[in-house]
Amino acid sequence: MVTGCPFCEIAERETPDTREVYRDRWVVAFFPTEPAVLGHTLVIPRRHVRDIWELDDELAHHIGWATLRLATAIRDATNLAGLNVIQSNGEAASQTVPHLHVHLVPRWDGDAIGQIWPPETSYTEGEKDRAWERVRNAAAHISE
Repeated sequence: MVTGCPFCEIAERETPDTREVYRDRWVVAFFPTEPAVLGHTLVIPRRHVRDIWELDDELAHHIGWATLRLATAIRDATNLAGLNVIQSNGEAASQTVPHLHVHLVPRWDGDAIGQIWPPETSYTEGEKDRAWERVRNAAAHISE
C-alpha cells in the first residue's frame, strides 16, 4: 500500500465505502465517484502498481481475467450498445491516479462521451513506416 494513494485505500478497506461490484485476492472493481456513464466500472489491482510497465505477468493475468468477466457482467446488467476498455499510463495519456486501473465504460449511441478517436490524421507514409519499423524492432525480442 502506498500512503495517500486513493486506490490503495479502497483496496485495503474491509468495509468499502465505494460502490464495489467485485473483489478477490488480486483485484477490486467499483464505480468511480464521477462515472462517465452509468455502469462505468474501474478494475484495480489490490497491490500498488503505478502503471502497465510495473505490472508482472501473474497480476496482468488476473486483471485481464477480471476485466473480461466484469465486461460480461456489465453487458448482462445493462442495455449497452458497445463498451470501451480504457487503460491509461502517464499524465500525457490522461492517467490522473498513479495506480494502474482499467475503465470499463458501457456505451450507447448519442451518449455524453462522444467519439474518443480523432476523425483523421495527417501522418505521411514515411512517418508511419519509420514508427512501424521502430516498434517492430523493439517487439522482436518478445517471447511467450
